[in-house]
Amino acid sequence: MQFTDFTLDARLQRAINTAGYEMPTPIQVKTIPLALSGQDIIGTAQTGTGKTAAFVLPILQHLLGKQVRPSRTRALIVTPTRELAEQINTAIQQLARFTNIRSASVYGGVGMGPQEQAFRQGVDIIVACPGRLLDHIEHGKTLDGVEVLVLDEADRMLDMGFLPDVRRILRHLPRERQSMLFSATFAPELHSLSAGMLRKPARVDVGNGQPPRRIAHALYPISQHLKTSLTLALLKQSNAYSALVFTRTKHRADRVARQIKQAGYTVATLHSNKSQNQRQQALNGFRSGKIHILVATDIAARGLDIATVTHVINYDIPDTPDAYIHRIGRTGRVEREGDAMTLVTAEDNAMIRDIERALGKSIERRTVTDFDYAASAPERQDAPYTSQQGKRSGSREFEYARRSPRDSGRPSTRNTTAPAPVTPVRQTETQQDEQPRRPARVPNGSWRKPQRRFAHR
Repeated sequence: MQFTDFTLDARLQRAINTAGYEMPTPIQVKTIPLALSGQDIIGTAQTGTGKTAAFVLPILQHLLGKQVRPSRTRALIVTPTRELAEQINTAIQQLARFTNIRSASVYGGVGMGPQEQAFRQGVDIIVACPGRLLDHIEHGKTLDGVEVLVLDEADRMLDMGFLPDVRRILRHLPRERQSMLFSATFAPELHSLSAGMLRKPARVDVGNGQPPRRIAHALYPISQHLKTSLTLALLKQSNAYSALVFTRTKHRADRVARQIKQAGYTVATLHSNKSQNQRQQALNGFRSGKIHILVATDIAARGLDIATVTHVINYDIPDTPDAYIHRIGRTGRVEREGDAMTLVTAEDNAMIRDIERALGKSIERRTVTDFDYAASAPERQDAPYTSQQGKRSGSREFEYARRSPRDSGRPSTRNTTAPAPVTPVRQTETQQDEQPRRPARVPNGSWRKPQRRFAHR
């Protein structure tokens, strides 16, 4: 099948040719005709299958085929992360380049001024993250002209706690609209969301949430203190040109990146502590090949389309089989070959079994030749505590005071009786579970700094 077989506007066909699209992918073949007919859709597909174009092209065709006043937003795409929002907006601009259709991205971490201006002037398509979009709605922005809604990476929305926000957004949209929901996996919680969002949806299922077939999986058993050394050995052995290294926390990502840089690699980090400009610079450098190694937390695991990734190294094993599939899905995209290497310790055995069960096969265990697996852990040289150390936010005691008992490994001193139910707090796209705590609020409504554990002497 060719793109010319779809009933698309000549301007869109020209953009498709200019972008170098050749043959439509399976998700595009199945989705585009249904979307062009106005059908509501539930789409499930493995990563790297061309899902974005599968819903962007029908949206553009719909907007071109029905002229209305340009001052209102006619299509809304909701996505969990700002990186994915920018990626989708770039795809829209690429495919709409020969039309007068305008789009804008809306997410946190940047000023609201340009976004408010886009709402005032009117853009045809808004690509938004839930938290910032709700901020605009609460400031009086209306979405009563939306004719097409897309909820992308719905399972990631669920993981990040965005489903309550999504339901609030739905209440501000017209009931008469076309809606499409896309997800790499389909958790039970998404059934109730789709039931209230979609009307007699067609189901498109490509890949059944499995990773690309051309990825080679391998497990590397290792002691925790040797992970960085083994990561460097794997990078050298594989001659990785473009590798993603995943860690569990942003602090570990920074540390691992520093050690990789000291070994002579060009490296950048991607996590929630980075500003939007820093994150975009890291992605642009990685895509262009100026940066060869990108160390990231799971913020980069979903939706990002970086076709050149040759290797994924799981420095820390992910928390769920779905997270594993999404992480390694950054390589082996569009029928390219890729390598997924996971460093595992004895504590990871239960998760390994779950991952192998999800894949439907066992994963090969490997070792690296000439690597010293018997090397002992370096001794920690803990300097005595001084009052000057207490003034630095990076000091050990200050960090312990700031962390929860679960994070620090220290026993809890709180009352162990069951707490009263707490209303969930909305998590914005810039807030991750690894963010530091906010200062406590005192009765008069002002903020005070956390008290240090030791007094200055």
